[in-house]
Amino acid sequence: MTDVAADTPEPPPPSPWERERPARTRATPARTPLSRERVVEAAFTVLDRQGLDGLSMRQVAAELGVTVSALYAHVSSKEDLLELMYTRLFDGFEMPSADPERWQEQVRAYARAGRQRLLTHRDMARISMAHVPFTAELLPHVEGLLAIFRTAGLPDRIAAEAGDLISTYIDGFALEEGMWQDRAARHGSGSSLARPDWREMADEMQTYFASLPEADFPHLRALAGMMVTDSSDERFDIGLEIILRGLASYLPDPQHRPGPED
Repeated sequence: MTDVAADTPEPPPPSPWERERPARTRATPARTPLSRERVVEAAFTVLDRQGLDGLSMRQVAAELGVTVSALYAHVSSKEDLLELMYTRLFDGFEMPSADPERWQEQVRAYARAGRQRLLTHRDMARISMAHVPFTAELLPHVEGLLAIFRTAGLPDRIAAEAGDLISTYIDGFALEEGMWQDRAARHGSGSSLARPDWREMADEMQTYFASLPEADFPHLRALAGMMVTDSSDERFDIGLEIILRGLASYLPDPQHRPGPED
């Protein structure tokens, strides 16, 4: 390998203007501006990692690398932040137009989607149960659910209670699932099932029920195998059907009531 050829021209000396310029510094990437959306996303990250009891404005600020005071330019309080998080779950979800011929199918779809929304983040069922859905963003969903019930022909008194009944069922079921997920995490289970140790516990319960005196506990012994199932989806759907059949019993038109084939 040789040196630069002798006939290679030397670079010109720097101009006077370049001499006066400061040394070029390495460019640093611009910080992404703080926004309400970033605050909510950071809150979800903290929630999934630490749960609702560990979610604080200080933890969210630390996740974003900002001071706590910087958050208050975008959210007014922790309660405001929780409401924004709950509202975010409904992004992209639209209520269908009420169809009296398909009202049960529409309620099933609504309930299943609601449960899945709550399961996307840890402790969202707890947040849901603490916040009424009567914000400007969520009122159309409430209106749409009530429209399904009233268009189906349910009496107004029943329709007024049905929405809250369905929501309470969804929240309660998802809350139980979340509690089992936390329990599995504490015991180091890597299972993704909502109730990862349920099969083992179910076997223990069935064995115990089978040992009970039949004369004193005939129903526990008879139903032990049906009281526990591996599938949370199956349990949710059965509970939902019980509610739907109860609501259908209030319909004045028998053709809208579920028959034996349902």
